Amino acid sequence: MLSESAALAARQLVKKFPSAAGELTVLDGLTFNLQRGEMAAITGPSGSGKTTLLYLLAGLDRPTSGEVFFESEPLHSLGPDRLAAHRNSRVGFVWQLSNLLPDFTARENVMLPRLVRGDSAADAARAADRWLGEVGLSARAAHLAGELSGGEQQRVSLARALVTEPKVLLADEPTGNLDEAAGEQIFGLLQHLHRAHGLTSLLATHNLPMAARCDRQWRLEHGRLAPAAAAPGTEGL
Repeated sequence: MLSESAALAARQLVKKFPSAAGELTVLDGLTFNLQRGEMAAITGPSGSGKTTLLYLLAGLDRPTSGEVFFESEPLHSLGPDRLAAHRNSRVGFVWQLSNLLPDFTARENVMLPRLVRGDSAADAARAADRWLGEVGLSARAAHLAGELSGGEQQRVSLARALVTEPKVLLADEPTGNLDEAAGEQIFGLLQHLHRAHGLTSLLATHNLPMAARCDRQWRLEHGRLAPAAAAPGTEGL
């Protein structure tokens, strides 16, 4: 049953890819609800389909069959233009690699989603500066992305994901390319921004201690999601 309180929901998701050995089923009838305001995590072995699932939930890819719902609205009902607008305004996405343009400044990288949306350069710059402040990088706004450390680049990536003020944040291994200290800082920042802005957040991660600090966690294996151990102190949520 589709939960009315769900920010994101998947129903009987199947995703198959062609391969040399025949059709490969990555997701096999996967169903789940992500409730509004939750910060949840998905763990699982490499190649289990975590990234594929996030792409489907973000509307970056289409399932072979099954449905994805954003606040009860089925994404399959959206045409290409409305789906692009949905991705730009209602969902923020953070990749393991920051995917910044190295010859653009931090400010210019964060401005891009607002410019794509049609905002003026002045409005986009103001929004970018605000979010760079939120992630603690106001002093680095005019620096080229290629001049920033890995942790700083991921902070810029996070600001870029949130500059359009989405309701849902999806993060694919956001600390996976960082050392332990930088990874902890990014995770702490994710937690802070999640609470401060009333986000619904879903992280795919190999970091089990970080996953355990989320409100809820699942393990993805053999194409299905199963609840993992509850985070300490959240058993009654």
